[in-house]
Amino acid sequence: MKTLVLILGPTGVGKTELSLRVAEHFGSPVISCDSRQVFREIPIGTAAPSSAEMERVKHYFIGTRSIEENYSAGQYEQEALGLIDTLFASHDTLVMTGGSMLYADAVCDGLDDLPHIPQALRSELNEQYQAKGLAWLQAEVQRQDPEYWDIVDRKNPARLIHCLELCRITGKTYSSLRTQTKKKRPFRILKVALDRPREELYNRINKRVLQMIKDGLETEARRVYPLRRLPALQTVGFRELFAYMDGEYDLARAIELIQQNTRHYAKRQLTWFRRDEQIHWLNATDDYETNIHTIDSWLADDSMQA
Repeated sequence: MKTLVLILGPTGVGKTELSLRVAEHFGSPVISCDSRQVFREIPIGTAAPSSAEMERVKHYFIGTRSIEENYSAGQYEQEALGLIDTLFASHDTLVMTGGSMLYADAVCDGLDDLPHIPQALRSELNEQYQAKGLAWLQAEVQRQDPEYWDIVDRKNPARLIHCLELCRITGKTYSSLRTQTKKKRPFRILKVALDRPREELYNRINKRVLQMIKDGLETEARRVYPLRRLPALQTVGFRELFAYMDGEYDLARAIELIQQNTRHYAKRQLTWFRRDEQIHWLNATDDYETNIHTIDSWLADDSMQA
C-alpha cells in the first residue's frame, strides 16, 4: 500500500536532517508542509532548506509563492494531494515534513467546511483591531475560544481575527468547528513526531535565531519592510524586527524577543501534536539509523491501516 511518512515536531527540533535521511532511505523527495517556507522572499526567516540540502533530495513547496500572493491552507491541501497522487505513480513511500499544524491536518484529514465570511464582518473586525490594538484582539479570542487560544500564534492578528469571524457568524467556538468528520485518504499515513528535552530544544532555538541574524535576517527583513502589513509577514522573526525598525527597541531586544516568541511557538506546537493520538514519537537525540529502523518497524506493522 502507498504510504505517506509525515515527520512533524516543534521548530528547531531537527526535522530537516531526519527528513533528508528518511527520504534518502526510501528514495523519496521531501514534500514540505510548512506554511512559511512556501514564500520565496524570506528563506532565512523561515529556516528554509539550504541549496545543499535541496541538492541532496528534491523538495516541493519551498519558495514557490510570493509573499504578495494570498495562499491558503485550502489551496495547499488541493495542490499537495495532487502532487502526492502524481508521485505515488513512481514511489511506494513519500516523505512529508513541516511544523505547520494546519497544513499537516489539511493533508491528513482535510479541512473543515467553514462558512463564508461576509466582507462587512471582516472589515469591522479589522477596523476594531486597528483602533484597539493587538491586546484587545488577544483578549477577545481568549474569552470567546480558550481552547483555540492555547494553540494559536497569539501575535498573528490574521489568525486571531479569523477565529473571531467564525465565532461571531456561527455562535460557536472556532475549536468546535474544527472537529468535523475526517476525510478518508487513499493511502496510509504514518505520523512521526520528533521531540527532545525542553531545555535542549530551547537552547537550539536560541542558537538558531543567532545564526539567522548572522546569515542576514535583518537585511531580509528590511527588504520586505515596505510590505510588512501582508499576512505572510505577520509571524515570529519579522514582527520583532519590524518593531525594532520602527524604533520601539534596539536590535538586542528584538533578538531576545524572537528567541522568546519562537520558544513559545514551539511549546504550542507540542501541545497541538500531543493531542493527536495517531502520532508516533521519536527521540531526536537518538541516532538517525535507530530512528529510521523504528520507522521501518512501524511501517511493517500490519495493523496500520489507511
